[in-house]
Amino acid sequence: MTATDNSWMGRAIALAAARVGKTGGNPSVGCVIVADGVAVGEGVTGEGGRPHAEEIALAAAGDGARGATAYVTLEPCAERSSGAASCSARLLAAGIARVVVACEDASTLAGGRGAMLLRDAGVDFDLGVLSAEAAALYSGYRPRGQR
Repeated sequence: MTATDNSWMGRAIALAAARVGKTGGNPSVGCVIVADGVAVGEGVTGEGGRPHAEEIALAAAGDGARGATAYVTLEPCAERSSGAASCSARLLAAGIARVVVACEDASTLAGGRGAMLLRDAGVDFDLGVLSAEAAALYSGYRPRGQR
């Protein structure tokens, strides 16, 4: 964990904080994609819970996501209840080289599996950057299977 990681994660947390309570049953997640020290894409979970933050940030980043780092406040999902591509799969397809996450997601749709998919594919994965700060975002979040 570096000062740079803290700074970018702080930005992701600020994005997520602005949408807390407006994302239905989904948590408010922030995502910032950084390439060569510059944010090339940002996203926050859509009102009502869709689209996911990673989807929005990747769309904004376009080809700039290849080889970049994604800062995400909550572990990317490993599967979607809708059957659409998971956030982990989308990050892989975009060519993200590193994923930095604040908090693990205990949901049955993530629960360590998002991290495992990314690591198994060779993506550098760091967990716990500004976790205490991000945890406040999820104090009311009850993951699927834990409601």
